[in-house]
Amino acid sequence: MVNANRLENVSKPPRGLFVIGTDTEVGKTYIACLLARHLASLGNRVGVYKPVASGNDASVTSDAELLRAASQTDWPLEQVCPQQFSMPLAPPLAAELEGRSVDKNKLVDGAHWWYGQCDTLIVEGAGGALSPIATDWTVLDLAQRIRLPLLLVADNRLGVVNHVLLSLEAASQRGLAVTSVVLNDMSQNPADSSTHWNRQLIERFAPQMSVIPIPFGTVRWPAIGLDLCDPT
Repeated sequence: MVNANRLENVSKPPRGLFVIGTDTEVGKTYIACLLARHLASLGNRVGVYKPVASGNDASVTSDAELLRAASQTDWPLEQVCPQQFSMPLAPPLAAELEGRSVDKNKLVDGAHWWYGQCDTLIVEGAGGALSPIATDWTVLDLAQRIRLPLLLVADNRLGVVNHVLLSLEAASQRGLAVTSVVLNDMSQNPADSSTHWNRQLIERFAPQMSVIPIPFGTVRWPAIGLDLCDPT
């Protein structure tokens, strides 16, 4: 069980964002790296934190390594991602198969390590908004404890409107603020025509929400949405 007193004894979080997804493989790391690289180019000392990762393959550059490179710093990798597991499964299951467990205190304390270390903190979740991140926590449960506003990343394809609206509703029920929705084009030539209408539909059903399109192959953060990391 996480000690509630931990939160009372921690300094105020830096400005930043907790990047969550509507699902796995929607480009969370890609978007987090775009944002970190942009903020670093503006002179920010950018912290990058991925609380837990599974499916790690030593032959492939890890998400933690990509995030650190994007931040243009030499942060210790064990601080960028303090808990890693090999199997490409939900972290609590991947941990169980290794005879380990996801340490919830470490998930929270790992975020607190960054307080005072950086100007802006970019946190990347694992899987979707309600994906299990520990035995009895989802990604949003962790977000409630880290206390940063959310940036929701979605694969711009058929079905994304439903996924986005469900994720927004889940965040709202937990009192979590979502700053924007990123519609990420995962394919240069999408197989369906819905990609042209998804932004319009999301803005119709969630008129208060800023929707940021990220075209396939984007290498720089777009000129819109530059207020995403203002303190809350």
